[in-house]
Amino acid sequence: MTNIQDIFKKSNVAVITGGASGIGLAAAKYFAGRGMSIVIADLGGDRLAKSAEELKAIAGEEDVMAVETDVASRDSLEALERAVLQRFGRVHVLMNNAGIGPETSIFSAQANWDHILAVNLMGVVNGTRVFGPKMLSHGEPGLIINTGSKQGITTPPGNPAYNISKAGVKVFTEALEHELRNTKDAKISAHLLIPGFVFTGLTKGDRAEKPAGAWTPEQTVDFMVESLERGDFYILCPDNDVARPLDERRMAWAAGDIIENRPPLSRWHKDYADKFKAFLEEK
Repeated sequence: MTNIQDIFKKSNVAVITGGASGIGLAAAKYFAGRGMSIVIADLGGDRLAKSAEELKAIAGEEDVMAVETDVASRDSLEALERAVLQRFGRVHVLMNNAGIGPETSIFSAQANWDHILAVNLMGVVNGTRVFGPKMLSHGEPGLIINTGSKQGITTPPGNPAYNISKAGVKVFTEALEHELRNTKDAKISAHLLIPGFVFTGLTKGDRAEKPAGAWTPEQTVDFMVESLERGDFYILCPDNDVARPLDERRMAWAAGDIIENRPPLSRWHKDYADKFKAFLEEK
């Protein structure tokens, strides 16, 4: 297992999509604090420039790059890679983190479905496929961290396009890690970040202050780093409301729908409410 301190070090390079805010910016600041050169990719020029200035205060002018990038476009990702390699030569950490969450229903507007799948799923797939080959070929240790969601595992009712996109990220990242560990001389590993309730621009809604139950992006990144140090693939984050044992029971129940031949999403089915409650209380 690679010592991640051999990756998070001076002269190595980290690329973070969705890096101008939230978990992405918190990760960029952590990597900058370790002496890495940082590339943040996002949309919104003013916000991107402001975040770049915050990073330059940590890492210095020469070691920070901000590139306006639409991860829904493979061409935009390829342009990002060219710019990064021209500036820094190689990439050691790729964090495919950009994500959106407009509300959808099964029969809601096609545009929202297309946008969510293009950003949340294909942004991860294409980000990996664009950067991955040269990350493997330079022969130095590195990481690909893809941001998933608990909603991609338990798939609760309410936003099917988002759930599908994050379920796809889980499946893709599992396949990626399997391929990497079976590639001769590969020194790159893949990891699935599964945040809990984190107070970010994506989740805050109309709230101005962080709810007591939410973690900060910085707490999430600290937990991510601790998990990476252990070599974890599934980085299942708790928050101030939900501890890991509860997440585990919810996920086990979701898998049990298939095994027990229950109705889909039985956790939210009126005929299974008492059974689910009893399952949570089992020792």
